[in-house]
Amino acid sequence: MNKVEQAVSCFKDGFNCAQAIFSVYGQEYGLDPKTALKIACGFGAGMGCMAETCGAVTGAFMVIGLKYGRTDILDISAKESTYQRVRDFTEKFRSRNGSIVCSKLLGVDISTKEGMKSAKEVNTHNTSCPKFIKDAAEILEEIL
Repeated sequence: MNKVEQAVSCFKDGFNCAQAIFSVYGQEYGLDPKTALKIACGFGAGMGCMAETCGAVTGAFMVIGLKYGRTDILDISAKESTYQRVRDFTEKFRSRNGSIVCSKLLGVDISTKEGMKSAKEVNTHNTSCPKFIKDAAEILEEIL
């Protein structure tokens, strides 16, 4: 199973979208899966179920940081390179999906009781989210 499939499988196993991306890809950069799952936990469902930036997107941003991020305060080129890759990722994800915002992607605001009820009724968790995770992982494969 490749990493794209692993990320989708991780989500289908019950972890959130950010966890699915970050735990699978984080391993390549020395992060153990359990720690990655903990770090990414709060980013799911548009960051803490606020329906803001998609967790698959924020998970990918963290992976980009793991690979390219700056560790030396004087290394401005690493900072700029990381920011550029985040912008490139965002452009590609938006091109595929129209947005990086969870509520826009799902067509419902899951941060409200009514929105969450609606999302559960149409099963967006299983019908829409796996595509966003797959897209995020595929784009990461291009960027990394």
